[in-house]
Amino acid sequence: MTAQHTDPLVRFVDVQKTYDGEHLVVKKLNLDVEKGEFLTLLGPSGSGKSTCLMMLAGFETPTHGDILLQGQAINNVPPHKRDIGVVFQNYALFPHMTVAENVAFPLTVRKVNQTDAKQQAIRALEMVQLGEFADRRPGQLSGGQQQRVALARSLVFEPQLVLMDEPLGALDKKLREQMQIEIKHIHENLGVTMVFVTHDQDEALTMSDRVAVFNDGIIQQIAPPAELYEKPANSFVANFIGETNMLFGEITQTQGAECDVMLSNGTSIKSQNIAGASVGAKTGVSIRPERVQLSDTMPDAANAFEATVVETIYHGNHVRVALDVVGQTDFRAMVRSGNIHADLNPGHKLYVGFSQNDCRALDPMAT
Repeated sequence: MTAQHTDPLVRFVDVQKTYDGEHLVVKKLNLDVEKGEFLTLLGPSGSGKSTCLMMLAGFETPTHGDILLQGQAINNVPPHKRDIGVVFQNYALFPHMTVAENVAFPLTVRKVNQTDAKQQAIRALEMVQLGEFADRRPGQLSGGQQQRVALARSLVFEPQLVLMDEPLGALDKKLREQMQIEIKHIHENLGVTMVFVTHDQDEALTMSDRVAVFNDGIIQQIAPPAELYEKPANSFVANFIGETNMLFGEITQTQGAECDVMLSNGTSIKSQNIAGASVGAKTGVSIRPERVQLSDTMPDAANAFEATVVETIYHGNHVRVALDVVGQTDFRAMVRSGNIHADLNPGHKLYVGFSQNDCRALDPMAT
């Protein structure tokens, strides 16, 4: 295989960023973005994800390290010469221009003649189902339509890379979900590389080929969505991606990839030893709520315990149950509404069970 097929489109090499000379917002980042992939940078506010995007776009400069685009360092290349499309949360449309003029603007800057620019703008608008809105002003469009215009503008000059910074944050839930699917389809149809920043875990899991989970300026884990959810590398990822129960204790026995953990109340549970810790090490064991089985009789599971219902919350297609179990009063189970085989009224005694494969012994600190 030739080098050009294996080299990433973007490479961050030991990149650091500080604004005050003391506190590092991004800490020694090494990250490859493959050609044609949809990569999401996910993390809480202040974790460094947007700063990485802004450095890649050229609106911020790394304090240390290099950013390579197709093997060439671009640290000192101005934004308009990077062949990168950018979509912002606030759309950044020009209110005095028509929709078509907004979309054609990047072509105008690149000295494309007016006729060709208009034709390409219409083509880009049709790609986001807005061809008939070409002559309207942005103020005459809904938020979702304005977001599509911003997306069309980022695609009109056929960039090799499109960056999106929380682009759906201002939309309501239903429209947001529609746009997630639409952007994913555009990505699939065009084959353009996309880097997407969000703090919304569902959005990241829905749209991405890979997700890089940021915290405190460091990538905690980068993996496809299913792997992040099923095999979190540490307790931060387990807590940030979806919902999880964390049970804290000490490893008392290890056997290959498995271990026994003694909890603080003296209960022993069987788990996967994800952190590879040895006997005597402190650990936090992650169990997803939907992997917890509830029953009026003792279940046939590697880990089975008596429990008491504390609270039941109805969510339509599922019920979330808070339980008092193994010394913890906020242990949660998720049961699909059609699969309830136990009394879930507060105070009711029942049993919980979960397999060893669904327990992941991670680092002891749940951030």
